[in-house]
Amino acid sequence: MSKTHFIKSTAIVSGFTALSRVLGLVRDMLMAGVFGTSLYMSAFVVAFTIPNLFRRLFGEGALSASFIPVFIEVRHKEGEGPAWIMVRKVVTLLTLTLLAIVIAAMLVVTAASLWMDLGEKAALVMPLLRIMLPYTVFICLAALSMAILNSYHHYAVPAFTPCLLNFVWIVAVLFICPRFTGDPMGQIGAVAWAVIAAGVLQLGVQIPQLVKYGYRPGLSFDWKDRRMIRILTLMGPAALGLAVTQFNVVIDRLLAIWIGPWAPAALFFSERLIYLPLGVFAVALSTVLLPTFSGHMAVTDTVRMKSTLNRALRNLLFVMIPAAAGLLILSGPIVEMIFEWGNFTRQSTRLTALALQFYAPGLVVFSLAKVFVPAYYAMQDTRTPVRIGLYAVLLNLILNVTFVLTWPLYWKHAGLAFATVLAEGFYALALAVVLHRRIGSPGWRSIGSSVSLCAACTVMMGLTVVYVHSALTLHPGILPLDGKLMQVANVLISIAAGMAVYFGASAALKSSELADVAAALRRRKPQTSSTNT
Repeated sequence: MSKTHFIKSTAIVSGFTALSRVLGLVRDMLMAGVFGTSLYMSAFVVAFTIPNLFRRLFGEGALSASFIPVFIEVRHKEGEGPAWIMVRKVVTLLTLTLLAIVIAAMLVVTAASLWMDLGEKAALVMPLLRIMLPYTVFICLAALSMAILNSYHHYAVPAFTPCLLNFVWIVAVLFICPRFTGDPMGQIGAVAWAVIAAGVLQLGVQIPQLVKYGYRPGLSFDWKDRRMIRILTLMGPAALGLAVTQFNVVIDRLLAIWIGPWAPAALFFSERLIYLPLGVFAVALSTVLLPTFSGHMAVTDTVRMKSTLNRALRNLLFVMIPAAAGLLILSGPIVEMIFEWGNFTRQSTRLTALALQFYAPGLVVFSLAKVFVPAYYAMQDTRTPVRIGLYAVLLNLILNVTFVLTWPLYWKHAGLAFATVLAEGFYALALAVVLHRRIGSPGWRSIGSSVSLCAACTVMMGLTVVYVHSALTLHPGILPLDGKLMQVANVLISIAAGMAVYFGASAALKSSELADVAAALRRRKPQTSSTNT
């Protein structure tokens, strides 16, 4: 994939992902106003964690990571026919496995609800979990479908698919929840049912495109195929690592609800603000990288792989460093602007903003892992990220317990966020070190120069943001607005001023990353840049 095509593909995914994140932001604003940081919202967050666990494990996680490199290799060496036969076998195995897990889990949840004294918090979580468990089947198949389409460098439909969840969710909050006024359990239950409907849509919209490329629906039970065995062999270590990681996520949620009924909700809303820039660029970049790296490794071209890795890291950090600084500086005003209305109180804002301040530096380290991990998967090495991930998970658990036991009550949930950032930082650093030993330097000198330039521009941006926002806050007469409009104007003007300074400084310092993005938008070849070690 050429440099321009690579950046344009990332831009396509970023565009649709940005739409999804904007819809998700609207969704979260509505959820904040209706439920605030109440126990009902926290119960929903905990319950929704379980189907997301299986989505990461069987959908976009271990299965996709082990399947896509083999799928691309079979297409290169054996042709489209054998590759699509393999897809049918994988879909059959995945569907039956997920159905068995969901049925078993629903029976356990039902039995626990009927015969155990669960307490107030668990009693709210269980019925919501029972409703949303079938979402696991649909979203995992949808995630696998997205990965297959991405392997054909078809990014538009898969990138649009997540928008459907947010759209259906918004419709439920706007038009169904009001029918249960005065019944918060009925309202949150309606949202849970909307999640199921969205899962069906997310899978359904991709099937016509899969058929266009050669997929033919049907069942196949020939799982002794050598390619299936290879996929399952690769999947095993990745599944183990993701299972441990996702178990840690569940522990985080349980620790949060133990801290207080508000804590999971406060963490959820702060995470949503982190996922906005992370999803718009880092996840989009990761989506493009796995099939790109896999294509390089299919012809054993490590030189092009290192070049792609260098370009990906520089462009990623060019976006994420200022984004992290901006969220850290404006955490309180942003949370107040977006979420503080209805049942989302000033106290909810303080709790959420505190967690966001500790999450903000994580934008950089979270995004780095999304570049390094696809490189390992493309080499059909699912073991190394798992081994490193196990240490990161252990570190996260130790830090979680330490911060929960030692930090003040209303800072404990922020401690969970900080533990996650520290553990992910260790994970990204270790991945980079091992990858360097395996394929050589991707050009650390040019990456370091790029980071230094970004950091200098970010400092200028940060000072600008602080000055502009302080001036607008201390002198409200500058803008003839009040209330929510004033909040919105202050934040947006501060962000716009910061962005203008950042991009202006980048242009003055002749940032090659800025030139790459501008060239992709103009659809011409960007200037070349050095990748010295």
